[in-house]
Amino acid sequence: MTMWLPRGLAFAVGMVLVRLVQGALINTFPTNAGTISLLLVVLFGIGAFAWALLDGMADARANADPDRRRDLAMRWLLAGLFAGVVSGFVVWIISLIYHAIYADGIVSELTVFAAFTTLLVFLPAMLAVSVGRWMVDRNRPPEARRRVTDGAETDVFDAVRDDEPMTGPIAPLGAAAAGVAAVDHPEALTSPVALAERELADDATEQIVGQIHDETERIEAEIDDIQSEGDSKH
Repeated sequence: MTMWLPRGLAFAVGMVLVRLVQGALINTFPTNAGTISLLLVVLFGIGAFAWALLDGMADARANADPDRRRDLAMRWLLAGLFAGVVSGFVVWIISLIYHAIYADGIVSELTVFAAFTTLLVFLPAMLAVSVGRWMVDRNRPPEARRRVTDGAETDVFDAVRDDEPMTGPIAPLGAAAAGVAAVDHPEALTSPVALAERELADDATEQIVGQIHDETERIEAEIDDIQSEGDSKH
């Protein structure tokens, strides 16, 4: 049997009884009609709250993960709709025989009164479900969220957790890295290898500078020769 149907039937019967008691009490105490109606509505809402509170607590105990819990909102919405329509129709049938009950026409009973009954069941139920789940969750020790992989539950943080310590010997610097480090931070490397790398770099730099200087002098000499030849022609 669908889970919302027993609840819908129970509250449909409950609303019919509320309407019957309301009619009888108002006919007996007409000056207290407002108080009587309010008290009966509150009692009806308390019944919905109590049942939904048990639903919320049971669901929280069965499913610790909030993402896996049942859709109790749809369950209680359908129960409220069923209770409203069925009780409205039954009250209209009774009003044809028992005139002491307060009832409108069939259209009003199946629309306006059915909507009122739906809200009277659904709103307290949703509040009770939240309270019931909270009452269970506040006493539950914190747990790591888990996922199911190949039929086995694993911690979702296992994929990124590394139990091995990230320690060990540091690899030596290569020749190129040592040369760069020597140029950028000459005071950081003072070993014989570092000094040798630094001297090689200095020698290469001096050779390049000397070649550039010689090439510059050769070009200047050729320019002077060309100018001399031009002057002699003139």
